[in-house]
Amino acid sequence: MAFVPPDFEPPTALRTEDFVLEPLGPQHNEADYPAWSSSMEHVRATVRFKGDDWPREMSLDENRADLERHARDFAERKGFTYSVLDPAGTVIGCVYIYPDKRGESDAKVNSWVRERDADLDGPLRERVTRWLDEDWPFQRVTY
Repeated sequence: MAFVPPDFEPPTALRTEDFVLEPLGPQHNEADYPAWSSSMEHVRATVRFKGDDWPREMSLDENRADLERHARDFAERKGFTYSVLDPAGTVIGCVYIYPDKRGESDAKVNSWVRERDADLDGPLRERVTRWLDEDWPFQRVTY
């Protein structure tokens, strides 16, 4: 079964006063890498990453390969990863929208922001939750 209906066009942006979401890709590598690598303990402490092996030490080239994989998933409609940027355009986090492997919901959503922007964790989650409800075809979402 397809993750999203064939006629659904995934949004290419979400804009708020505090942040902007745009599809993640290799063009973000130089900015994405320091965002997460400078905040690994903070990222590990988020719900999504408990017990996961990411973040882990990796090279800039390994990070690029990961971003390329997320961009392929987006293009193939298998999952949707967005870079979170501050109003100046600096990468401060990511939002991941993927099928729920457990089957408990239509989509599993995870996010992180770098440690110095931790005050945006709640607002990001709240706004993304509303966005998913208003603009996406999912009936049940686990965030």
